[in-house]
Amino acid sequence: MTSSNSLTNKREHLFRRLALLTVITIYLVIIAGGIVRSTGSGMGCPDWPRCFGRWIPPTEASQLPPNYQEIYGAKLKGEIEFNAAKTWIEYVNRLVGAFSGLLVFALLITSISYLKKDKRVFYGSLLSFILIGLNGWLGSRVVATELAPYLVTLHMLLAILVVFALLYVMTVSYGGHIKIEPITGSKAWVNQILLWTMILSVIQVLIGTQVREAIDEVIQRIGYTERHRWIDSLDYRFYIHRTFSLIILAFHLAAIYQLRKHSRETGLLSRLTNALIALVVIEILSGMVLAYFAVPAIAQPIHLTLAIVILGIQFTALLLLNADRLIKNQVVHLPHYSKV
Repeated sequence: MTSSNSLTNKREHLFRRLALLTVITIYLVIIAGGIVRSTGSGMGCPDWPRCFGRWIPPTEASQLPPNYQEIYGAKLKGEIEFNAAKTWIEYVNRLVGAFSGLLVFALLITSISYLKKDKRVFYGSLLSFILIGLNGWLGSRVVATELAPYLVTLHMLLAILVVFALLYVMTVSYGGHIKIEPITGSKAWVNQILLWTMILSVIQVLIGTQVREAIDEVIQRIGYTERHRWIDSLDYRFYIHRTFSLIILAFHLAAIYQLRKHSRETGLLSRLTNALIALVVIEILSGMVLAYFAVPAIAQPIHLTLAIVILGIQFTALLLLNADRLIKNQVVHLPHYSKV
């Protein structure tokens, strides 16, 4: 019996480590996708799953068929001169995405050990696997439709759902292995504020994908050399995104205030709140850099990735707020507050 318990504990420990690694890898996929968009490398590989008909992308035009411009010219949106940098940026993005898919599959296999203990971990892992598989297929459709805006937006939404599913599985699997401080007062108002902040943040990210599409349209009209004119040339989508950010900030301030009010200073929830404060400030600064410093390419993936990290923290905080119902057999290591 002791040997059996030891084996189960090792499998569960492996699962928790793998879950954390998978979440980190998914964020790397998002960073890679942001780099693809910011460098205009979305069609760096005009076909899928191969790249210019090869499993290993070319590094120079001489490795392509003599008539490659005729074959791929339309999909390359007029940029018929081979660009090795864009090709490899897109290909690396695909490799990271494929690796994340393998990790999610491995997570699903290791989650089988939870079937008797907590089926939510297995079914959450199964959902993650289905979502990432669907998103991988959607990525192929994005290439096939030459970056159709509605598919790019849906691709981002599914990536967010994958993050949420993995964070749920990871949080549940850590039940009894993490310190969760007691929450003072009623949680109903905190839950509502945090939930609405998260919903509005998701909407803001999706609006941001539309702004990126608007920038692509501007680039087609005036070119890369006129980068300093991009922001002034944008349409209503940019102004909606910028104005909506004030609403998002107000909700974040309310959520942070409520979280600080109801959590202990040394607890996990409090540390997540501190991280949320720092990331919101950096996110605002990165947005200002994009708007006032000619949309530097390096700032775009940072801005996107921070937004998804903020969403992850919001979702994790929401889970921890309801840990008494979410996590079975939780261990509370910190003392309850005493009334003064």
